[in-house]
Amino acid sequence: MKNFSKIIMMSAFLLASTCGFAMADTKGIGIANFATCMSESKYGKQEQASFESLKKQLSSLLEDTEKQLNEIAAKFNDSDYMDGLSPESEDELKNKFRTLNEELNRYQNQYYQVLNQANMKILQSINAKIQTAADKVAKDKKLTTVINKDACFFYAPNLDVTSSIVTEMDKNFEKEKETAVAEKAEAKAETADAAPVVPNEKVPSAKK
Repeated sequence: MKNFSKIIMMSAFLLASTCGFAMADTKGIGIANFATCMSESKYGKQEQASFESLKKQLSSLLEDTEKQLNEIAAKFNDSDYMDGLSPESEDELKNKFRTLNEELNRYQNQYYQVLNQANMKILQSINAKIQTAADKVAKDKKLTTVINKDACFFYAPNLDVTSSIVTEMDKNFEKEKETAVAEKAEAKAETADAAPVVPNEKVPSAKK
């Protein structure tokens, strides 16, 4: 959750740094809360679930490697166990410990790298979904500009269009879901039609 929340902070900074007011008059201006669009929309919830699943997989790999290292370390501290090993077995154990330690360091570096890349992809994806929904809301409400909440020091509550944007995002989510299901069914039907038909072979009857 902490890593996922960074997406919201990054997005707020990104949008706030690129937004500016071209006019002092608030007529035609809408305000959107990026964090709310992220956390309450179906797109955001889906991305968060995927992120947590990826994080869990990577964490499981790290934990498994750490467990193996701890087990070997415990053997090193067991004098009776070590005395019973041959020199070759002891060297093999030390090499395994060294290899696992190198793997753990590599996994840790990959862990943060992969999560950071996932963060950026989620940010870009949700930002695009919000822009599409904001464009529709702006047209419906005859707005000339929709600005991220974090770009404002103050705004009147009546300017907030966040809920409308979330609603529009959810509509688009359902449309994409229906389209994906239809395309999958169509592809399955085409595959079935393209499958070769094997004629039934007649089994010759035995002559009496």
